[in-house]
Amino acid sequence: MSDADPARYGQMWATVYDELHSHLDPAAAVDLLYQLAAGGHALELGIGTGRVAIPLAARGVAVHGIDASEAMVQRLRAKAGGASIPVALGDFADVAVDGGPFALVYVVFSTIFGLPTQDAQVGCFRRVAALLAPGGVFVVEAFVPDVARFDRQQRVQVHRVEAARVDLALSRHDPVAQRITSQHVTLSDGAVRLLPVEIRYAWPSELDLMARLAGLRLRERYGDWQRGRFTMTSQMHVSVYERA
Repeated sequence: MSDADPARYGQMWATVYDELHSHLDPAAAVDLLYQLAAGGHALELGIGTGRVAIPLAARGVAVHGIDASEAMVQRLRAKAGGASIPVALGDFADVAVDGGPFALVYVVFSTIFGLPTQDAQVGCFRRVAALLAPGGVFVVEAFVPDVARFDRQQRVQVHRVEAARVDLALSRHDPVAQRITSQHVTLSDGAVRLLPVEIRYAWPSELDLMARLAGLRLRERYGDWQRGRFTMTSQMHVSVYERA
């Protein structure tokens, strides 16, 4: 996810990204992605600090990546196994990448919503369709929008309260543009840190239509990485698309 400039987002978030997302265990995602890669090459869109790509590569999958933020990629490079993963710098909706065609292209942690417009998201599906090998799949992990979370199109959430630190998230919701603009605020030892996030969310059915426009179709949709059933109460989804 990004603000209006994904490179700026990465510059601001890179040093704290892994800390703030340490509660998200990538093991189940790596297991399913490993199965879906089926021995072929994989491409991660928005590879970031490599939280999924590095353990997937350690399983023997030839992983490539795209990311708009050099700061994020530098964090990946500093990790064990990260320096050997080829990464292209740029917008993952249209940047050129070597190593294809790919048996698996994937985007996790709702990163597809970092593309700021519906047109950009549609373009991403089209770009992925052109990169897929015969029989390849495109995997999208994203949250299911819940507009009821907002009161008068805004929300304040407390993530952490300690004697010397408070973490807050403040968000504004634009239901017409399907856009959420947030600031993650840390108050600590008299200092204030602001981490902006701006996303353009899409419903699962809207993503399915984007896939159809790109010549893809939904093959499977799960409610989690363990292949749990997707239901009306699911808060996230793992969608697997293939060529139509």
